[in-house]
Amino acid sequence: MIRVDRDAVTEAERCLEALGAAAVTLEDDADHPVLEPGPGETPLWPTVSVRGLFDAAVDRAGVLEALRAVPGARQPGRVHWRSLDDRDWVRAWMDRFEPMRFGAHLWIVPSGMDAPADPAAVLLRLDPGLAFGTGTHPTTALCLEWLADRDIAGASVLDYGCGSGILAIAAAKLGASRVVAVDNDPQALEATRLNAARNGVAGQVGCVAPEAFEAGKFDVVVANILARPLIELAPLIVSNAIREGRLVLSGLLEEQVGTVAAAYSPHCRVEETATREGWSRVVLEKTV
Repeated sequence: MIRVDRDAVTEAERCLEALGAAAVTLEDDADHPVLEPGPGETPLWPTVSVRGLFDAAVDRAGVLEALRAVPGARQPGRVHWRSLDDRDWVRAWMDRFEPMRFGAHLWIVPSGMDAPADPAAVLLRLDPGLAFGTGTHPTTALCLEWLADRDIAGASVLDYGCGSGILAIAAAKLGASRVVAVDNDPQALEATRLNAARNGVAGQVGCVAPEAFEAGKFDVVVANILARPLIELAPLIVSNAIREGRLVLSGLLEEQVGTVAAAYSPHCRVEETATREGWSRVVLEKTV
């Protein structure tokens, strides 16, 4: 692990990768929450812990010598080594993961794990991968619960900011006739395509970048992003909902609900809100 200032992160990453690191991860080095990154931005903290995962036989002296070129890395106490036991990390994650239920019958289950003993189960197979979203975060869970508790059979659904595609795929599995997933991250679109295919709904879920998205009218628009982009995208999100359609917005903090709802108030009314662990979901009905 190497601790560096924000401006040196890119150089530290490149250095570790060039030295043969199998993986490089970034973590907050202190306690600086980043809650409002803009669309497409990679949020970073003032000081960052950059961790490289190396084979046990790596030449540590060689790594340390190469890291001298990274600003701040050669300062005393800035570079740390920690040995890890050899283990199957995927299996270790799976051992801690339990199938998750949303609503009465919607389940998220990783591949290789037995399906729940529920004859009415609507099952999504989803593993951690290229993009965020396995149902564990409160904002994702709140959106999944809303979808699971409504009759969306035959509905058209837009998932704007799809991430792993979990909400789009859930909508398709719950009977939506047409689902469009939009994201500005190519990795998110690729993850959504792969996950849709694995769940047998590739034909129901279209994946497009924002610049290729063709406006339409949807019965339900889901956007699990953040407060600032939700406000900035309000005209686009509203315009793609039918009159009396539902807008399910999440990724916002409890204290941001009023500000976000105000951005949609000229065309929508608040139908309900829900909060979990400080995060909120607001559901709007389009009235105009």
